Amino acid sequence: MMSGWKLVGEDGTDQLVRLHHFAVVKRQSEGEIEFRITVREHATPQTHGMDFYAEADKQTNQNTAPYTPCGWSTSLEDALRQCIAAIHRFPYEGADVNRS
Repeated sequence: MMSGWKLVGEDGTDQLVRLHHFAVVKRQSEGEIEFRITVREHATPQTHGMDFYAEADKQTNQNTAPYTPCGWSTSLEDALRQCIAAIHRFPYEGADVNRS
C-alpha cells in the first residue's frame, strides 16, 4: 500500500482520489444480487472532512423511486458500512437477480 499517495499530486488544484472496491451479495426472496461498491478516498476532501464516499453500482427500489445506495464518512469502514446498510434499506427490483 502506498503511504504517501496524498502528496503525489503536482498541481494543488488536482483532485486526487484513491479508489477502493468491494462487493456484497444481497439475499432476498427472489434470489441473490451482487452489488459492487466503490469507495472514493479524497486526498483533498471537498465535503468538509468527509474523506470517504461509497456508492453502489446498482439502484434499489427501481419500481417506485429509484435509489442509489451510498455513504460518506471520515473513515473508509464507516462509509462502506453506511452504503451496505443503504443497500438493505429497499428491495432490489431489477431483472438480474440470481435465482438459487
